[in-house]
Amino acid sequence: MKKLLIALFLSFFLSGKSQKIELKAVTDSSQVFKGEIAGVPVTFQLRYTGIIDCDQYQHYVDGWYYYDKYQKKIPLTGIYDFYGNMYLYNFGNRQKMNSKIFKEQITSRKAIEQTHEIAQKLAPQESVIFGQPVPKENTVSGNFYHNKKVLSAKLFTGNDMIYRYNNYLILPDNKKINTYDFINKAGGNQFISFASGEQGNRILLYFEEVSNFNFCGMCGASDGEKGYRILYFTKDWNYKHYEEYLTESCRKGISETRKIKTKDPNVLQFNVPKSYSSPAYSLRIDTKRVHVIKSK
Repeated sequence: MKKLLIALFLSFFLSGKSQKIELKAVTDSSQVFKGEIAGVPVTFQLRYTGIIDCDQYQHYVDGWYYYDKYQKKIPLTGIYDFYGNMYLYNFGNRQKMNSKIFKEQITSRKAIEQTHEIAQKLAPQESVIFGQPVPKENTVSGNFYHNKKVLSAKLFTGNDMIYRYNNYLILPDNKKINTYDFINKAGGNQFISFASGEQGNRILLYFEEVSNFNFCGMCGASDGEKGYRILYFTKDWNYKHYEEYLTESCRKGISETRKIKTKDPNVLQFNVPKSYSSPAYSLRIDTKRVHVIKSK
């Protein structure tokens, strides 16, 4: 009888433990990419070293690459732009000095358009230029320049962004997903609760994220996007889709939202006023059932 009680207790404990859900926010400022130059395996490690002007999508990067066979690190410096294009240069014995000069000359979007021309005046020994990623093929293609030789280059990734706001959801059954991959790149999610039912599992997240990554322009670097998201999963925790409900938005002109007191501590209610992009609406969020009602 004692053994049976212990077994039942352990079964209950492990079952409860397997249902634990966490969200871990991890900001990456460097990435390692595997690839090849003229079919020869190489490895790149690149790190974000700052933004250019006021544009968060245009970064300075530093790092190195090596041929996997020899693993001798060759220094690189360069630019990563909004479209995923990457310009990397090795200036040989003048790497430190010319890298500084190179960055001092590229301080605006207009200068970025002339990146390669500016670099060539500093006589790089090697240049690597990658174009936009092709997510379906999970590759980024480009060219490697050395003296007068032009060789093909490739990264084995569908996403070559260096700076990433990762929000990892740790799910039951040792599953893990990153909201960066299927919601957006802005992060800012917070785990609230989850619920299970006949149709599968649901997770409720609250989020606060920037309206525009750029410090310049409309809603520049504003933390004006706020609200809730419900993520839908199958019974065995395979992701299906998500729904988003805004309570504040610089992009959509939603402000002065009022939070209404409710008798039930598990229920949140908001009155969202009319904006230039949408009529007024109310949100009733049941955090225990993970259910949202949006009404006029």
